[in-house]
Amino acid sequence: MEQQQKFYPVGIQTFSEIIGKNYLYIDKTEYVYRMTHSASKYMFLSRPRRFGKSLLISTLEAYFSGVRELFEGLALEQLEKEWKKHPVLHLDLNIGKYDTPHSLDDILNKALLEWEAIYGTGVGEVTLALRFAGVVERAYKKTGEGVVILVDEYDKPMLQAIGERKLQVEFRSTLKSFYSVLKTMDRYIRFA
Repeated sequence: MEQQQKFYPVGIQTFSEIIGKNYLYIDKTEYVYRMTHSASKYMFLSRPRRFGKSLLISTLEAYFSGVRELFEGLALEQLEKEWKKHPVLHLDLNIGKYDTPHSLDDILNKALLEWEAIYGTGVGEVTLALRFAGVVERAYKKTGEGVVILVDEYDKPMLQAIGERKLQVEFRSTLKSFYSVLKTMDRYIRFA
């Protein structure tokens, strides 16, 4: 039987594309399983640029979305017995150009609007943090499963505002209140 040639996935950061288009993939899914079944449900990943953080986020998203077929032949297929589908809130802060006080708000608002289209809105949820908290709670109540929150490029607004003290203060304040939702909504969160 002739083996199909696989290509190295240069620049591809989407797990489903790497698997679906038969690119070379070094199976690290055993570590995904161990990480997601550890004592801590909160993980902070700090690795060098171009070291696969976005691909790992994409792998986690596929796993928690219950897309079992993507893991055929990989370690996770054998390790996971339940394959539950969780609500996944994926926030990618790489997309924005953070050069005005409202640029971060615009990116967060866009993500919230997408999530609210799925999980609804709540009365009195007027701030970004209140809206985020409402989405997390409704996602849990609607599905009965713990919510998975994946944030990619969490620090990009701060990095792009280096040297701009006023923007740094604004972004820090926004992110602090937005990320504080994780602590407040802990009982609804499966993994973040």
